[in-house]
Amino acid sequence: MEFLTEYASFLAKTVTLVIAILVVLASFAALRSKGRRKAAGQLQVSKLNDFYKGLRERLEQSLLDKDQLKALRKGEAKSEKKQKKHPESKPRVFVLDFDGDIKASATESLRHEITALLTLATPKDEVVLRLESGGGMVHSYGLASSQLARIREAGVPLTVCIDKVAASGGYMMACIGEKIISAPFAILGSIGVVAQLPNVNRLLKKHDIDFEVLTAGEYKRTLTVFGENTEKGREKFQEDLDITHQLFKNFVARYRPQLAIDEVATGEVWLGLAALEKQLVDELKTSDEYLADRAKKSEVYHLHYAERKSLQERIGMAASGSVDRLLLNWWSRLTQQRFW
Repeated sequence: MEFLTEYASFLAKTVTLVIAILVVLASFAALRSKGRRKAAGQLQVSKLNDFYKGLRERLEQSLLDKDQLKALRKGEAKSEKKQKKHPESKPRVFVLDFDGDIKASATESLRHEITALLTLATPKDEVVLRLESGGGMVHSYGLASSQLARIREAGVPLTVCIDKVAASGGYMMACIGEKIISAPFAILGSIGVVAQLPNVNRLLKKHDIDFEVLTAGEYKRTLTVFGENTEKGREKFQEDLDITHQLFKNFVARYRPQLAIDEVATGEVWLGLAALEKQLVDELKTSDEYLADRAKKSEVYHLHYAERKSLQERIGMAASGSVDRLLLNWWSRLTQQRFW
């Protein structure tokens, strides 16, 4: 017990010291960056053909003997020499990633990536978006969808690949693709609108606490957390939801006119296999399979706009990431029984 007590004391001191150092460093970085212009981000471009080639060569080195490997490399050298003498203009595929949260925060990088690729892309090229999102705020995903619409308006073919989920605002983005490819058990749909908030007015009244809301404009505030909600306010709030839902339906129907929109815009979700029957997607295939196949005949480039983060931002992101992982693990354990 004495050892454990000493160890706990040592651990507490160490953690305290580390936190103190981080605070000092963050303060120092804040002072240095004060008054400076925020550093611009950078567009990172990598050729996925080289990535796939590296995977293949590593496997060949492990499976083939020396003579087989030598003969294979000799044949590849002849093929490359022939291509140099008679070069072929291959189509280009630009790959983008969108990992959406409730605020569609990835839109900030997406907008720069699209701006960059549209300076070079032509109708002979293709843009592939690997999309993962369960949706979120209407205005945030509306902006993200508008960014993708720029690709369509430029006449560049857009393919959207979904491996896990594209629901609600995520499907709002996906529907803009001329072709939607889904993994067999990806979750799609949820073409609906939801809003919910608690109301603690009765609790406040129970403890004789008054809460007043002053507004200018009849519908400046419809439902509130602390005040007493009225039937008129509820009706107006529901009306706003219905209007937003109709706009959502019209938006999806514009880009996928083949849909029976009233049948699929119920807020339900479908797995890829069922989504194909509903024409929510065009093909069942993983993004890995699709891109590996495209790399055989095209030059495939992955684009990622990385913003430069200050020290305090990186520390904050690390702390936030730790909390997110903790909550995700807790939620997974809570819900995993549904899939046993």
